[in-house]
Amino acid sequence: MTITSPKRLGALALAAAFAVAACGGGATASPSASAPAGGGGGVSGSITVSGSSTVEPISTGVAELFKQANPDFNYKIEGPGTGDGFKRFCAGETDISDASRKIKDEEAEACKTAGIEYVELRIAYDGLTIMTNPANTAIACLSFADLYALTGPESTGFDTWAKAASLAKELGSNTVLPEAPLVITGPGEESGTFDTYVELALTKIGQGRNIDPITTRPDYTASANDNAIIEGVAGSDTSLGWVGFAFAEENADKVKELEVSKDPNGTCVAPTAQTIADGSYPLARSLYIYVNKAKAAENPAVTGYVDYYLAEGTISKVLEVVPYVNLPASELDATRSAWAAAQ
Repeated sequence: MTITSPKRLGALALAAAFAVAACGGGATASPSASAPAGGGGGVSGSITVSGSSTVEPISTGVAELFKQANPDFNYKIEGPGTGDGFKRFCAGETDISDASRKIKDEEAEACKTAGIEYVELRIAYDGLTIMTNPANTAIACLSFADLYALTGPESTGFDTWAKAASLAKELGSNTVLPEAPLVITGPGEESGTFDTYVELALTKIGQGRNIDPITTRPDYTASANDNAIIEGVAGSDTSLGWVGFAFAEENADKVKELEVSKDPNGTCVAPTAQTIADGSYPLARSLYIYVNKAKAAENPAVTGYVDYYLAEGTISKVLEVVPYVNLPASELDATRSAWAAAQ
């Protein structure tokens, strides 16, 4: 099992032996951990989950809690990225795919061609955090126009912040971009965080300028490892990068989270649990799990795990540690209804 950021789960007070259990061992639960009610107690078997590194710690936390009541339940959870996860899922290699975005049309078509039916389950909210180094006092807020000028398809070759100023001004921004090196570290194309960033921050502006394809500039340091992105941003005094809100929150001593404005010179909004939940933060997104219906029907471990995932109090318990945002009760009920209908 790959746990991208161990301290996400440490406060759950689960035994370190779970890391072994996740790969098929027979560890027992830490007696100090407090799991939500439910979970059966007689579920056995194994599940395989792959996909988003953002959703991975939620799914891992749920699995650890579920194993406390079901010691014969084992799991393997990996976070190579949403896109890579869907490749495995649509090839029939995994039971569940973690995703930080909705499945794309071409991915859905790949599943359909392979005869794989699935159910999409929204499980939490997250936001993308735009970051720089704490030493970069010149920047506190960036608009979508600024982000397009700095990281979009027309910014290739800009090696200082100031070189993006002309394009930003053309897009209506009055932001003063400093004459300082621009060192960008962000997710690679295999990441759902990459796709969400392009969709939310770049697409509308690119469409208005008849740009095709609309994507990021190619000349930055791309990584599927969120911790590597944090280290890249922390390693340069005038850096720029983006990552899931949870990772930024956990590394607040290393990075500076920037406010974001959807419109040029508009209202700047900081990423917080509240602004993500109420939708006022422009880079908020939904998180999902996708469950293979056939594998759920034939493997009680899959059904038991997802039942527990959506049980009252489970996600809330995990999100006490993993700093994402709970769904409102009505939306969680809709997710439960979708799961019930799928069975």
